[in-house]
Amino acid sequence: MYLLEVTGTDIQIAGTFMFFIAIAWLLAEFKGMKDELKERLGMNNDTIKLRLQAYERLTLYAERAGLKNLVSRLHSEDTSARQMQMELLQTLNSEYEYNVSQQIYVSPEMWKAITKLRDQNIFIINQIAAALPANASAMDLSKSLLEYSMTNNAELNKIVLDALKYEADKILK
Repeated sequence: MYLLEVTGTDIQIAGTFMFFIAIAWLLAEFKGMKDELKERLGMNNDTIKLRLQAYERLTLYAERAGLKNLVSRLHSEDTSARQMQMELLQTLNSEYEYNVSQQIYVSPEMWKAITKLRDQNIFIINQIAAALPANASAMDLSKSLLEYSMTNNAELNKIVLDALKYEADKILK
């Protein structure tokens, strides 16, 4: 007769056991839902790695596209301002084209900022070169570009770099 006898303690133990089973089941369901949501949003580890690599490459581009860095890499004393202007423009465009595939991994706004960085620097280089005399040297163009880059808000690449860092931080969190 003791086999069929149920005490209050037995009911409490059974209830506690069922409670923990229910909690474990809910946690497993929530984890599955979270994984499914991440998969639907394309946020698996491979995607995150690709997106972060894109931000790394675009960060490098933004650094290299800054007027100071561009001028210091291409500085040439033996050429004319016109030749240096063409080299600067060609370098900006070729590095941009090299990174154009990265736009699929970043937000449209971020890609627009990268494009505006290139376009603004092309505009600045052309404007400063046009203001120089026809016989100006590459040194004259370099000096003028560096002087311009030291004015307030002249370097858009710093703003683009901050935006890249902000978006990359959002991925990591």
